[in-house]
Amino acid sequence: MAGVRSGDKPMGFVAFSEKYATEEACREALFHKRWPHGFECLECGRRGYIILQKRNRIQCNSCKHQTSPTVGTVMHKTHLPIRTWFWAIYLVAQDKRGISAMSLCKQLKVTYKTAWYLLHRIREAMGKRDERYLLAGIVEFDDSYFGGPRGGGKRGRGTKKSKVLIALSKTAGGKPQHLKMQVVPNLRGSTIGAFAAATIHQNSTIQSDAAINYRKALSAKWLHQYELSGACGQSLAWLHTVISNVKASIQGTTHGLDSKHLQRYLNEVCYRFNRRFLEHSLFEHLLTAVTNSLPLGLDVLTG
Repeated sequence: MAGVRSGDKPMGFVAFSEKYATEEACREALFHKRWPHGFECLECGRRGYIILQKRNRIQCNSCKHQTSPTVGTVMHKTHLPIRTWFWAIYLVAQDKRGISAMSLCKQLKVTYKTAWYLLHRIREAMGKRDERYLLAGIVEFDDSYFGGPRGGGKRGRGTKKSKVLIALSKTAGGKPQHLKMQVVPNLRGSTIGAFAAATIHQNSTIQSDAAINYRKALSAKWLHQYELSGACGQSLAWLHTVISNVKASIQGTTHGLDSKHLQRYLNEVCYRFNRRFLEHSLFEHLLTAVTNSLPLGLDVLTG
């Protein structure tokens, strides 16, 4: 997981606009992100290449295969200028609360649909990047409910809102470290166990409340500590604070959120939280995530 740094300042608006003033500058930066150790042909693996300037393509000297830095990424087959992508990534990286699609469309001078699609593809890349890491050490664990209210629904377990499992690792000193959140279909033991296995290292200690569905699932591979009171006082204090902040952010930034796309918003929340001490380089981190994430088609988003 990303380390903790401090002291550096994030790239300002003027510096960013000067560094990435042209489409060529953005394309070159994207090339180096895609192939940080030098170009390798996606077909034959050879390194020699030429640039076809008029087509903005890279051609392998050996097999003549043509490609570009956007192929196979979330920018795959994009009709937008690379510079528009860079500005979208920059604006997403700069807003600590998360930027809405409406705000993004106004700043980029694109349609709402385009801004919405851009934002979801960036959030998808955030989630894919964080999938590479497991939580470790002492991990607070709980579930919560997100989404707009529905008529007749009741609070707590049993509500019709989207169910979300949350895990938060802590430092040796008890400070919050890294966060994972996952929308789940139910809160059965098998679902809880699958989420824990995918997100938490087996040598970790998991702290939770005394919910029955947690006990067997979380004691199978981890040291499970829980409070019999059910109130879960101070042991989950950080996790409950995070949950409260996320819900406030959803209401403040997106003014409610369709449950269909909730996971991608949670991807962004976790990505920002896990890199909260890396503001000075968040654009570079996010550009790397976008460059190394697989395509996300509009049919997947709207289907």
